[in-house]
Amino acid sequence: MLHRDRGHSSSSSNSIALGMLAPKVKPSSFSTATSPRQRHFSPIQAEAAVVSPSPPRPPPLSLSLLADKCTSMRQLKQVHAQMIVTSRIHDNYATSRLLSFSALSDLGNIHYAVKVFHYTHQPNTFMWNTMIRAHAATSDPQAALSLYIEMRRLHVPPGKHTFPFLLKACSKFHSLTCSKQVHTHIVKFGLDWDLHVANGLLRAYSVSGRLVDARQVFDEISGQRKNLSVWTTMICGYAQNNCPNEALLLFNRMLAAGFEPNGAALASVLSASAKERYLEIGDRIYGYMKESQIEFGVILGTALVHMYAMNGLVSKARALFDGLQEKNIATWNAMIHGLAFHGHGEEALCLFRKLDKEVMPNDVTFIGVLSACCHAGLLGAGREIFYSMKTLYNTEPKIEHYGCMVDLLGKKGRLLEAEKLIRDMPWKADVMIWGALLTACRNCGNIEVAERVVREILALDPCNHGVHVVLSNIYAEAGRWDNVFRLRKVMKKGNLKKIPGWSSVDDGG
Repeated sequence: MLHRDRGHSSSSSNSIALGMLAPKVKPSSFSTATSPRQRHFSPIQAEAAVVSPSPPRPPPLSLSLLADKCTSMRQLKQVHAQMIVTSRIHDNYATSRLLSFSALSDLGNIHYAVKVFHYTHQPNTFMWNTMIRAHAATSDPQAALSLYIEMRRLHVPPGKHTFPFLLKACSKFHSLTCSKQVHTHIVKFGLDWDLHVANGLLRAYSVSGRLVDARQVFDEISGQRKNLSVWTTMICGYAQNNCPNEALLLFNRMLAAGFEPNGAALASVLSASAKERYLEIGDRIYGYMKESQIEFGVILGTALVHMYAMNGLVSKARALFDGLQEKNIATWNAMIHGLAFHGHGEEALCLFRKLDKEVMPNDVTFIGVLSACCHAGLLGAGREIFYSMKTLYNTEPKIEHYGCMVDLLGKKGRLLEAEKLIRDMPWKADVMIWGALLTACRNCGNIEVAERVVREILALDPCNHGVHVVLSNIYAEAGRWDNVFRLRKVMKKGNLKKIPGWSSVDDGG
């Protein structure tokens, strides 16, 4: 949280403090006209010079306009220095232009903006919003919440532009508690009617997984007031939280309400169609896009590739993929994962080799290509790719990558190598990865490794009764009936039962 030094409230003290902040740079042609002597004034001398009527004063907005036209921090610092010399720094509008560039521009400097803001006497709501917005976009979004807390302590009233930035910060670090507290303030200040604020609430609740709260906010907006952004955010929330049916139902309601879907809504529905294997709906969306002559950018193109690949139309997905003029890593990943999922291991590996020459693969790419190697039994290629992740691509393998390798080694009968890989992991293995090795032990009939694996699983999950059943089956297949009877007695004595499996059937209703 920032602490303001209210002891330096006089204009003289502020000028000196800002003078210390402003760099002593030699004015270039970018600077406003000043005498050569003025250029070498110290901050205190500069303030004294302001009192004298001799230096020409620039037009009231000239420095503010120059601040808006800055293209570098060096230029902004020159304008800042001139504002101090001409006493324009006491004008909140002029200072706000400094803040806008230094806090929000890609060429700015958030730390410089914080210093300017710290020494501003009574910053207005626009300045507070600027700083909250800037911090919400950084790697430390909680600083935006700290600023808002200080803003309220100083009795500065928030406006309708304050809360969207604040909710963006809540969304960024997935804080449901903060989202609810901000929601309370929104209602308190009577801004829940504003669609931009409501849209921020929908997004904040959605990324926190609170779809019930998000839907309540959505439903409280009257039908005539809902705009395309609100519909799209709610549809995206359902799609991103693995609720494809709800996303598709809401999409149909949006169309019935007369809204023409934008790219984000279409991409969300295509994603939902991919998850639920709704090829018919995905086909209808594709037809709608062609009929409406909607341009296939990288987002929509990737969504189409993913939808067709996951629905089993790998050749159609590949044709779309090859026809896209623009691809990003997500597009490549969608195609590689689709090929891997449907057993086209060699083709997925070839595509990975091609990707390697064009873009840098990420951790998701490696999950796809390792899965492809696992499905196709390509041990050599899989081992080479796994061990090159860190050395060639500077990507640390995650538990998912180790899981793929354990599956691959298990399928090829390399159980001891798989066990060593698990034990050499930088973190403790979970039940899932040990379970993969136990399945491989059963397929290979390796009792020795299976017994060690069962002990590891029971140490992590003592109530996991399924491992006793698997080990008993391994003993039975090896003809070791004494061990089978002993294990069954243990299960009977402990009243251990395997949890029955279940399945569901979609009758199309």
